[in-house]
Amino acid sequence: MTTPVTIIGAGLGGLMLARVLHIHGVPATVYEAETSPSARTQGGLLDIRGYNGQPALEAAGLTGEFRKLVLEGRQAMRLLDRTGSLLLDVPDDGTGGNPEVQRGELRQLLLDSLPAGTVHWGHKVDGVRALGDGRHEVGFADGATVTTSLLVGADGAWSRVRSLVSGAVPEYTGISFIETHLFDGDTRHPTSAKTVGGGAMMVLEPGRGILAHRERHGNLHTWVMLARPLDWFAGIDFTDPAAAAARIADEFDGWAPRLTALIADGETAPVLRHIHTLPVEHRWDRTPGVTLLGDAAHLAAPNGEGANLALYDGAELGKAIAAFPGDVETALTEYEQAMFARSAAANGGAADLYLMLGEGTPHTLINSFTGS
Repeated sequence: MTTPVTIIGAGLGGLMLARVLHIHGVPATVYEAETSPSARTQGGLLDIRGYNGQPALEAAGLTGEFRKLVLEGRQAMRLLDRTGSLLLDVPDDGTGGNPEVQRGELRQLLLDSLPAGTVHWGHKVDGVRALGDGRHEVGFADGATVTTSLLVGADGAWSRVRSLVSGAVPEYTGISFIETHLFDGDTRHPTSAKTVGGGAMMVLEPGRGILAHRERHGNLHTWVMLARPLDWFAGIDFTDPAAAAARIADEFDGWAPRLTALIADGETAPVLRHIHTLPVEHRWDRTPGVTLLGDAAHLAAPNGEGANLALYDGAELGKAIAAFPGDVETALTEYEQAMFARSAAANGGAADLYLMLGEGTPHTLINSFTGS
């Protein structure tokens, strides 16, 4: 099989690329390892920023539909200490420029905007190889293959396509997240719901912290943040959810019970997520017929930019391909040079995770918000 554009990965960036190409009449096929759109939960709230995420959605012709997904009031932020005392309260007064939406709903919006059959589910990439003249073959775990003259790796942190252009491998930051949920918080977990407030809540100390968001229907989505080596987490049996949650909660001994309840009372099995990054200045030489976008190209620690950059990458790549219909290499060159610069600037200047858990927290974070 030969397709004009083959996209590996049905995340936000890959779907945005497919959507913008569709608008410009360029056919594309997306291959995704997951078996269906509902195979797993799709993360939490995203603040869609006015200088990258929102322009991407405008380029995709989806601004109106996006606005319908915005959760009002979720730009509020509260910073507490370990006793539950309020240190900083930033209300959502309606003037913020980064509206919050749920990642899963945004992904579904992009899926619904594509022609039926664009995404091929259950296609896990097993290997990729160059065939010469800018053509590549993608092999899947079921033995099937596809040959393409334009391959785009939108396949995330552990991209298989990346090996065609770069030898870079993500490195562990020393920080991991553990994710859990409380459902219908206002009714079933009123103390936790009041503690989190109307938007985001953070409780931070050097090397550890709790971050929670209020999502749709009053659901409370919590990330525990711990600066620990990988082998420390290997000593926890995450196949025993109750024991794992209790062990993680032990790391917050002495904290107010209404804070640790966000961990101990979790209604989903705790999910461990090690945070890895690529070098801030990650780039590669122009390689005919292939490129990367999103985390595959510029994986960084969580800083609010990742999803927005992926959306913008997808839109900009789609526009470049459409602008040079007979010259793919010029399109890829234009896209990559701009992408290298913007991702390095965004990720190099937004080390939020280290600011949150480093020495001096939470006061350094408070100063960053207040400008003092």
